[in-house]
Amino acid sequence: MTPNLRGSAFMVAAMAAFALEDALIKQAASGMAVGQIMLFIGLFGLTAFSLQSIRAGAAPLPRALITRVMVIRSGFEIFGRVFYALAITLTPLTSASAILQATPLLVVLGAALIFGERVGPKRWALICLGLLGVMLIIRPAASDFTPLSLLAVAGMIGFAGRDLATRAAKPNLSNAQLGSAGFLMLTLAGAIVSTAQHSAMALPAPAALPALLGAALFATLGYGALTNAMRTGDVAVVTPLRYSRLIFALILGTVFFAERPDALTLFGAGLIVACGVALMRR
Repeated sequence: MTPNLRGSAFMVAAMAAFALEDALIKQAASGMAVGQIMLFIGLFGLTAFSLQSIRAGAAPLPRALITRVMVIRSGFEIFGRVFYALAITLTPLTSASAILQATPLLVVLGAALIFGERVGPKRWALICLGLLGVMLIIRPAASDFTPLSLLAVAGMIGFAGRDLATRAAKPNLSNAQLGSAGFLMLTLAGAIVSTAQHSAMALPAPAALPALLGAALFATLGYGALTNAMRTGDVAVVTPLRYSRLIFALILGTVFFAERPDALTLFGAGLIVACGVALMRR
């Protein structure tokens, strides 16, 4: 497989894992505070990636992480994690996932401006069509548009910045070390949200524990796959496959949360997928 095909496979796997994580977080949030959920997932992922680094004979959090690029990455990580976690617990899963689909547009633009990657006019046309599909789902002028959707917008900006900083990270940092740093930031984000919510630390309710453990597992698997994707293929090739997360979210939202997307939403999702596949083929 070429690097672009490997990166594309990693990206689709990451999006499936993240969609499952979102659904399980939304389910667990009915029994515990969202800040505590983030804190638990952060500690779980930090432990998993730290053990992976130690097994490879490397420090989980080396001094190389303390660089300008990694500090910027960490800031975007916290920003994106906080706001998107709030979005999926306070708004429908499908709408939050739909707003997140604007992330590739910012990442491709950043890749062109920062890394000098070539994005031809046909790719830009496909990306614009994908944006049209996102707008058909969001419909900001509609009467049912909620200001809470801005939480997902803020999360999207944070994740786009994180992905670009991941691309700029020094190659001597392993994926496990980047994962340790990322989940350390998630742990800090959980602590920030818990403090803001004034929620006392408590053991999760037994009914919420399976969903919490599942969310932590899929978050860890998804993060590893995403880091591999962003460091394997061209950003302009692998990034559009983030759109597949919307399809997974539509299925999960419909099956588990009785969300009923209308025909216009489904049409927009189909347009997004078509543009993503066309971009991959190019």
